[in-house]
This record gives sequence, structure tokens and C-alpha cells, in this order.
Amino acid sequence: MCGIVGYLGDKQAYPILLKGLKRLEYRGYDSAGVALQMEDGIRLIKCKGKVSNLEELVAGEELKATAGIGHTRWATHGPPNDVNAHPHFSESEELCIIHNGIIENYASLKNELINRGYDFKSDTDTEVLVNLIQEVHKSTGTELFESIRIALNEVVGAYAIVVLNKLKPNELIAAKMGSPLVVGIGEDHEFFFASDATPIIEYTKNVVYLEDGEIASVSKDNGLRIKTIKNKDITPYIQELEMNLETLELGGYPHFMLKEINEQPKSVLDSMRGRVDLLSGKIVLGGFVEHEQRIRNAERIIIVACGTSWHAGLVAEYLIEDVARVPVEVEYASEFRYRNPVITEKDVVVAISQSGETADTLAAIKMAKEKGALIYGVCNVIGSSIPRETHSGSYTHAGPEIGVASTKAFTAQLTVLTLMALSIGYSRGTISKGKLQRILVELEQIPKKLEEVLKTDEQVRYIASIYKDARNMLYLGRGVNFPVALEGALKLKEISYIHAEGYPAAEMKHGPIALIDEEMPVIVIATKDSSYEKVVSNIQEVKARGGKIIAIVTEGDTQVKAMADHSIEIPETIDILVPFLSVVPLQLLSYHIAVMRGCNVDQPRNLAKSVTVE
Repeated sequence: MCGIVGYLGDKQAYPILLKGLKRLEYRGYDSAGVALQMEDGIRLIKCKGKVSNLEELVAGEELKATAGIGHTRWATHGPPNDVNAHPHFSESEELCIIHNGIIENYASLKNELINRGYDFKSDTDTEVLVNLIQEVHKSTGTELFESIRIALNEVVGAYAIVVLNKLKPNELIAAKMGSPLVVGIGEDHEFFFASDATPIIEYTKNVVYLEDGEIASVSKDNGLRIKTIKNKDITPYIQELEMNLETLELGGYPHFMLKEINEQPKSVLDSMRGRVDLLSGKIVLGGFVEHEQRIRNAERIIIVACGTSWHAGLVAEYLIEDVARVPVEVEYASEFRYRNPVITEKDVVVAISQSGETADTLAAIKMAKEKGALIYGVCNVIGSSIPRETHSGSYTHAGPEIGVASTKAFTAQLTVLTLMALSIGYSRGTISKGKLQRILVELEQIPKKLEEVLKTDEQVRYIASIYKDARNMLYLGRGVNFPVALEGALKLKEISYIHAEGYPAAEMKHGPIALIDEEMPVIVIATKDSSYEKVVSNIQEVKARGGKIIAIVTEGDTQVKAMADHSIEIPETIDILVPFLSVVPLQLLSYHIAVMRGCNVDQPRNLAKSVTVE
């Protein structure tokens, strides 16, 4: 979950590293640090807190170095403080390392190193790793690249590392296992390392994505070389980035979250672009076409995901079962792999992840793959680990999502999952061509209707001002809007730190109704659909107990509006597409409440964007 960045070239390293850390800060912001290869040795600068704290620490200093490494941390081993901040020196201070991941056998390795006379300054597993490398380097007398290869064969766990060597100032060595790492290749033997492509795009579009078990060395003399930890030479496969620098900037918005909420009309359209032909009623999902027969004949579809992606998967369960008539199970990836699930070659496993690096989801699909299931990925980041691990899949084309709380990722995932559900249904003959075309025509209208929903921003801001000091909130939805209730509650928890729970509206009577009083705001998704009358009854039950109702209603509704304390209208659409629209007011409500409470909406406490540790 941490962000790592490295640079080797002819430019000044510190400004490049600092800018890279700012772009990676969504991966963790407990501490930050850099190590610079100066003329008189390695200069280590690190501190607790955000990258801005690091920047202030060295303000006014002239830091001349053409090689260096940087790190922004999400704490796993040891509390966030100056000592546990990365980078970490080896005991001799000859080596310096940055690390994203978890070394699972660090305790036994640490005890062995203590027995050999090593002294540890921090609580981190990373300091254990760098001293293990130093010990192998010292005891074997091999070059550092080989020492790292040997040391990593003793390591159990996940890592993306970059090592700086005091004695070889023109070389950086990196390795990957389970955590993401990309190498950027510039001109004239200029090289970059990063957890993802965002720090690299400004300088080069040519990258190599390291695979698990690979070690890479870059130097001004020998360029890039890659081996596996089993000592097999690898020929680098250079890819061209499709990302644009403008997508990484705020573009006039006060926060990335608000920018990304407002980008949803475009991200939904981009996720459909080139995949739908309305005239012929044809859907072309490349990953689906490759394995259409196997997906069509699947006896069961298992969706694995975490967080917001799991909620998108719950919506997909309704869609796929409705239009394709295939049994669907939606699993938390973090639990799926630990309960010895029954998986066969007749199953299709759909893995959903914005980053494509979610460690629990990766572990789940690797297990399912071993059992013979077809693995289909739905991800946003091209070249990330999940697309490389799956048999096929579809990208969401939402563009970079910098805010930690996912917004446009959710609706982009819904777009791809809706197209997938329709493709399966049409292939299986469970949906007619006429019905397919009607749904596609309505789906094409969703971007315009999202623009209409975004016009409710001022109204939502007013409602937020009334309830910003609430201590608890309840979110209710039925059918396909139940996952939206879960997503709305998650957004509020994530960024405003108000306790919130999402429930199926019918389940309110089975416990949550005990919480309702005049202090409890209840957000109800009460759009005109097949369960409308039932939701009206639920609203009456809340009102009878003094609860405050904030209702999401279909444009033109009068019945619920007359009962609710506040109502937010969204355009009418067919039932299965309502989540695209009903989720947006909930995103805006969370955003405005968090801003009014003085919370950091883009970097909420204790969270990180890409969960790359289990």
C-alpha cells in the first residue's frame, strides 16, 4: 500500500522524487522520506506525516544528487514515527532500501540476524530485509545484484523494493513479489521506478512492468537488466503508457474527489466507447468474445472484490441473474480464499479491482485459477497485476482515480459489468435482441442523465449543512439499490468519520429500527421501480418513530416527497440502471459533509487507495 519511487539519470533527483511522492501519496501518508546519493555518501531524510512535512524539513537546502529513492508510508509494522519511516539503512549504512509489502517471516529472520550481532533501530520488517541483504552480501562476497537474489529466496511475503548502494552510486536495484513495481525508461540511460505509472508519465511513456519474482538493475553503464530470483535472464518487454498528464491534476477543483465525481459522465461514456453499436444492438467486449463459449456455458459466476468494487459486484449479481439467468455469488476476496471454497472448471470467477493490485483479490484469483476456473478481470489500470494474472477481461477506462474514496471507479465498473451481463444474456438466449437494444439505448443516455444529477450539487450541499454533525446515519435501499445504500454508507464512513450503515430496507424491522429517533438521519433510495410501494411503507415506519428522511426519488415523484424531510430528484431510467444515478447524490453528500467537518477528503485517515497487503 505504500508508494515507492526511484530515479537514476543526469537530472537532479530530489525534485523528481518529491513530485513522484506527491502523486503516490494516495497509497499512504503516515510518513515520507528520501535517500539521495550525494557526493559524500547517502543522505537520508525522513519524517512522520505527509510529503509536505518532508518538503518543509529540507526547505532551502540545496540537495544535489542524480540518483535517489523515495517512499510514502502506510504503516504495517511499527507505528507511524520518524524512526519507522522509510527509507531504511542497513546497519553498515552501505545500503539503503524502500519497501512496499509485508515480509511474513521477518520475525525469524530478525532473530537470526540478532544472533549474528545485528542491532535494529526500527520496528519494521523492512529494516530486517535490508540487513538480510547486507549479511548475504558480506558473507558471500557476491555483487549486490546476486546478493539480493540470494536473500530474496529466503523471504516469505510480498515486496516491491528499490536498493541504493553507497559504493555504486550509478546503480539502482529493484525487485518485485506481490506488490506492484514499474520501471520507466527515459533517454540517455535515465531510469525511474515507481509503484504505478503516475510519477513516470511526465518524463517518459516507455515502461516495463516487473513480474513477480523478478529483479531489475539499472545503471548508466549497462542500462536495464532483469533476472528472476531463480537466476533466469529475462528480456524486458517495453510498453507505452496511455495515460495523460492532465488527468493527474486538479483542473480547478478543490479536491480530487469532487473532480472525479464530476468526471462520471465522461468515464461512463469512455467505458462504453467502441463497445456498443446501437444500430445493430451489438456489444463487443474483447475479453468476453475470446471466451464466449465457456462463459455462456458456465454453471456459476463468482465475483470477488473488496470495498467499493464489492458493491459494484453486488449490483452485477442482480443484473446477471436477471438478464442471463446464471447463478451468481459475490464474495469478499479477503474471506474467499480462507474458507476452502468449492470451485470447478465450470465456474467463471470475475475479479473487480480499480487498481488491479488489490492483494486479497489477487490471492483469490490465483487460488481459483489453480482449481481450473476461468478468471475474468474488470480493472482500471492498464498493465496492473490482476489483468496480467487473469485469462481475459475488460478495462473500465475511467482514467486515474487519485481520491482514496472511489467514486468514478464504481460507475465505470457498473458500465462494464452491465455490458458483460447483457453479453452473457444475449449469448445464452435469455434476452431478446429487442430488449437488448432497448436497454442499450437507455444505457447510452446515462452520461447525459449523470450530468443532470450533478446539477443537484447545491441542494445536496444544503442538506449536508443540516446533518454534518450527525453521529450516525442509516442508508436503506431495496433490490438493485441495496448495494448503493451500502456504497453510500461506506463513502460517509471513509471520509467524514461518521458511523453509517447500509441495509436492505426490508431488514430495518429486524433490528436497525431500534436505532431510529429524532437524532437519526435515514437516507432512503426510493426511486420508481418494482419495489417502490414497499419502500414507501418503510419510510412511513421511520417517520412514525421520529426519524429524519433524506430521500433519493425519481423526477416528478410526489408521494415520497410529501413524506420526506428532504428529497433529491434523479432522472427516470429502467430499474437495472438506477444505481448509476442514485449513487451520485450519496457521493456528493459524503463529500460536502466531510469538507464541512474539516476532514481531508482525498486522504482520509488510516486509509490508502491501493490495498496491496493482505
